[in-house]
Amino acid sequence: MSAAMKNSGGAISTARESLATMSFAAPPVVKTIQQRAFGIGVFFAIFAGIGAFLQPQQFFRAYLLGYVDWLGVSLGSMALLMITYMTDGVWGKVAGRQLGAAMRCIPLMTILFLPILFGLPRLYIWARPLDGITDKKFLAHLQSITQSYLNPHGFILRAIIYFTIWNIISFFLSKWSAEFDHPPMRNGAARFKKLSAPGLVLYAFTMGFASIDWLMSMDPSWISTMYGLIILIGQLLSAMAMVVVIEAILAKYRPMTEMLKPSYVHDHGKWMLAFIMVHAYFSFSQWLIIWAGNLPDEITWYMRRIHGGWGYVGVFLVLFHFAVPFVILLSRSIKRNIQKMFWVALWLLFICTLDLFWIIEPNFSVTFTVTWLDIVVPVAIGGLWLGTFAYNLGSRPLLPAYEVHSEEILEPVHGGH
Repeated sequence: MSAAMKNSGGAISTARESLATMSFAAPPVVKTIQQRAFGIGVFFAIFAGIGAFLQPQQFFRAYLLGYVDWLGVSLGSMALLMITYMTDGVWGKVAGRQLGAAMRCIPLMTILFLPILFGLPRLYIWARPLDGITDKKFLAHLQSITQSYLNPHGFILRAIIYFTIWNIISFFLSKWSAEFDHPPMRNGAARFKKLSAPGLVLYAFTMGFASIDWLMSMDPSWISTMYGLIILIGQLLSAMAMVVVIEAILAKYRPMTEMLKPSYVHDHGKWMLAFIMVHAYFSFSQWLIIWAGNLPDEITWYMRRIHGGWGYVGVFLVLFHFAVPFVILLSRSIKRNIQKMFWVALWLLFICTLDLFWIIEPNFSVTFTVTWLDIVVPVAIGGLWLGTFAYNLGSRPLLPAYEVHSEEILEPVHGGH
């Protein structure tokens, strides 16, 4: 037997012994995060409720921003989890329980969708009476799309379909994963792949249509074939950034100290870099197609976002959503340092929220405006989401000890790194 084979066998044996003896329970800090997050969420929710009565118009705008932002982390985590199952990537297995905890927030987000239904007339022109529209061409266009697609009944029916699909996928991925917390040792890769392959397709289609219903339809005179892809890749970036933030917090505690290696952090950094580049590519492609067409009906979306101060936000996004993070994440040493990656990931979570703000708010405000509700409402939703996430994370071990591939995470040597 060669020395390499002996070393490999020894590493696997060591990993299996660790799986049998180690405790993979979440550290107490997770419980602390849960309590503080729920406290912050409830505190800000009280002020958000006051704002709903005092400034209902602005409340629903801010609510849509916060809701889409945090839903994106849950759905992006579900998609990343399915990518992990499809690729058998060890980079994803070390973060599997974090992704699963975020994915299991989908039922919460299903409930939190209800306030948007009450705000339909305040958010969407097609949900209001059309009598006040004087532009005959625009009125004819609205009447056409409200009869065929954009109407409250269709909006609600499609939302039910989206949430049903997302919850079903989440339920089975979560249920099957929980089975590996108990003996005997077994391999569930084939079952996960059978669900993940169509699940990724369904996620892409449903999120594409949801982005049309919930975001693009705020301006029903404008369409873009790239719009759904931009929203989708933003969700994947947000989810990966959240994984890195949580890993950095848990990296000081067992069992994450034994599980998280620089090579895994490096892989997560490469995914973040890839998502940043793809997001920039989709955003530029949308702009280029519209600029090349140079049609009055198509340029209105950008015209609203380059005037009244919104253009400065757009330039800021070009620099700090793409250029600066791109340069930073080219560094191998940064991508392998979890504490440095923490700050990069935290910034990307903020910049993804700002990007959604730049997408949503110009539909209502000609000039760049930030109100107190734009901060309070997303923080309230985020507190409730983070508290639920921490509860989910603490309810299961951070590693499924009886899944045969889990031993790869604890091997002393990982691949060629």
